[in-house]
Order: sequence, then C-alpha cells, then structure tokens
Amino acid sequence: MTFSVVVVFCLLFLSLSGCGKKSENAGSTPAGTSQPSAPAVPAKPVPSFSAAQKVGLYVFAGKNQSQDQQLIDESECYDLAQNQSGVNPEMAPPAAPTSADIQAAQAQGAESAQEAKGGRLRGAARGAAGGALIGAISGNAGKGAAIGATVGTVRGGRQQRQANAESKDQAASQAGAQIQQEYKQQKAAYDQQISNFKRAFSACLDSRGYSVK
Repeated sequence: MTFSVVVVFCLLFLSLSGCGKKSENAGSTPAGTSQPSAPAVPAKPVPSFSAAQKVGLYVFAGKNQSQDQQLIDESECYDLAQNQSGVNPEMAPPAAPTSADIQAAQAQGAESAQEAKGGRLRGAARGAAGGALIGAISGNAGKGAAIGATVGTVRGGRQQRQANAESKDQAASQAGAQIQQEYKQQKAAYDQQISNFKRAFSACLDSRGYSVK
C-alpha cells in the first residue's frame, strides 16, 4: 500500500513538472530567433514640403543623404538664413503700377504744373506799341495802337495757352516716369533682399554637403 502511494505521488509530480516546462517554452522565443525590429524613427520631425522649392532653388545631396534628412536640413537652413539675413522670403514683391495708376499720376502732375499768366496783357502792350508806331506813320497813332493792342492780346493769349499746354504735358510725362522709376527702385531692393537670403540659404546647405542650384 505504501509503495503504491509513493508511485502515485511520483507520477503526479512528474506530470506537473512537464506541464510547467511546456508552458514556459510556449511563452518564450526559441534560441537563435530574433524578433523583428521597429522601423527607425527620425530624430526630428520631417517637413512635408521642400523649403528650397519655395524660393525656386534645386538641392542635390552630395553625401547620399536620405530624402527625409534633406527635407530636415532644408528647413533648418531656411530658418537660419532668415535669421541671419533678416529677410522674410515669403514677403510679396512690389506691385507694378497699372495703366490706371500711371494715368492718375499724370493727371495729378498736369494739375500741379505751373501755369504762365499775363500773356494777354504783355501781348496787348507789345501790340499797342507796334500799332502806335505803324499808326504814327499813317497819321493816326491812337487807332494804330488800338488795333495793335487787339492783335497783341489775341497773340499773347494763344502763346500763353500753348505754353501752359506744353507745361502740363511735360509735368504729366514726368509724373508718369517718376511712378515707374519708383517701382523699379522698389523691385531692385526686393530682388537684392531675396538674393541675400538665397546666398545665406545656399551657404548653409553647402556646409552640410549639398549642392544648390
């Protein structure tokens, strides 16, 4: 009886030990088998756009940099170039004057043009003097002076109007040219600022092993 009990206990112990080992083996990874590794996560967020394309530049990797690394470098150099140059490359360029702008400037210039005055009076005086001289020869200086004054007034007025018209045309032309010249100066200043930014941007990428065109 005692021997049978011992045998039963031994069999029960061996059965429990075998199940425990099977459970442990089922939950463990077999020796020599490696678990799949997770994909590498970039150290910095990858931009969704190319900073170089925003300013019309082409960048080529010179040291086999990945596309993600290139986007990161472009973004960092973009910010550095903006800080160093003090230029915001996204600022809008100056607008060219429209034909309406030029016409408005010309009209304003013509209105502010200096007008000649007193032409009729000066013409009358010169005409009267000449008429009196002619009238004196014919024996009627007063009549000659009156005729000469009338003619001189008409002539003086016509010359004054012509001079004023030329003055207005000249002022209008100068005003139109001035507004276009101001735009050219503003555009040149804008282009210089963008050029300064691009130089700083290119220098930064060049130092990181890229070629910028």
